[in-house]
Amino acid sequence: MLRLPIYLDHCATTACDERVVAEMLPYFTRYYGNASSRNHAFGWKAQAAVEEAQQRVAALIGAEPGEIIFTSGATESCNLALRGISTLYAGTGNHIITAKTEHKAVLDTCKDLERNGMEITWLDVGPNGQVDLQELRSAIKPATILIAIMWANNETGVVMPVHEIGDIAREHQVLFFSDATQAAGKLPVDVKAAGLGIMAFSSHKLYGPKGTGALYISRRHPRVKLAAQITGGGQQNNIRSGTLNVPGIVGFGKAAAICREVMSDEAVRLGALRNKLEEGLLQLPEVYINGYGSERLPHVCNASFGYLSSNEILSALNKDIALSSGSACTSGSLDPSYVLKAMQVPDLLARATVRFSLGRQTTGEEIPLVIRQVTHTIEALRNSSPAWLLRD
Repeated sequence: MLRLPIYLDHCATTACDERVVAEMLPYFTRYYGNASSRNHAFGWKAQAAVEEAQQRVAALIGAEPGEIIFTSGATESCNLALRGISTLYAGTGNHIITAKTEHKAVLDTCKDLERNGMEITWLDVGPNGQVDLQELRSAIKPATILIAIMWANNETGVVMPVHEIGDIAREHQVLFFSDATQAAGKLPVDVKAAGLGIMAFSSHKLYGPKGTGALYISRRHPRVKLAAQITGGGQQNNIRSGTLNVPGIVGFGKAAAICREVMSDEAVRLGALRNKLEEGLLQLPEVYINGYGSERLPHVCNASFGYLSSNEILSALNKDIALSSGSACTSGSLDPSYVLKAMQVPDLLARATVRFSLGRQTTGEEIPLVIRQVTHTIEALRNSSPAWLLRD
């Protein structure tokens, strides 16, 4: 039986899987020890749980358990990576290469580093949302210490040519960092095959709890070191001090283990539902799917509806369907998406864009209803729009 509202904002966050919650609960009330308390059974139990979670999270991305550092989320992980690298490798160089379509956690951190003396190259993307590999190669110089390119875009779902970027980074002996927040648990991610030295991702994007993230830091080929940004008790090899969030980490580990089991089947199922959704939306005139034709995450559809605004579309739909105009971090902005502008989408279309992101709870019977609701809403809004009625 269909239940409203329908949630199609899984790029913003996902529901915590009930199996994850069940595994976390004992660590709130029964196994509540501090993982740094090494002289009694409560601490041992907590530390063992953290180590098991490290193994599970590492297995999801093809890493070793000791290469996983737990954080409060992907934003902290991105900050730790960029600030930690720029500080420790300052004697080697002061140049970072990134893309204009990165998440704000990377963009704003790079802007801050730039204000403090780092040189940042901001790569353009094509209409397909991907960086040009030759432009990337040409941007590398002797002072380059890091390439920072996300795995998959949080607004359009466009997947970057990560393995090719990794090859270029290896060729020039430059470290490669990727924000894989949207990709981990949704696509096969192998940090070694991709040539990554460091990678950020988050629990709540893959059906785990909010407030827990991870940073992969390669121990060999290449061996990466970071300057600590949070100091104190020396936890996690002195890279990120602070009492570990054991229940959250346990949940992250369980969520990662579930994703390993179901990821392939989920991608096929959600890809088919996303394609059905797009087929329905494209029956309307003046509808454009951003990133269409590029490799994309299977569950993401970013659609522009000509002659309207995303705010009026969302306002008309939000009682029945949970959607967004883009990243949750910029959802309050009236400006057109900087990601779509970088993809050369005209401002009027960029301001008329809605992101549909499907997930584990999305059912086949929900999609026809979403198509009907959106179709009815778009037609009604356009019928009262002077711009639409007076169009050529």
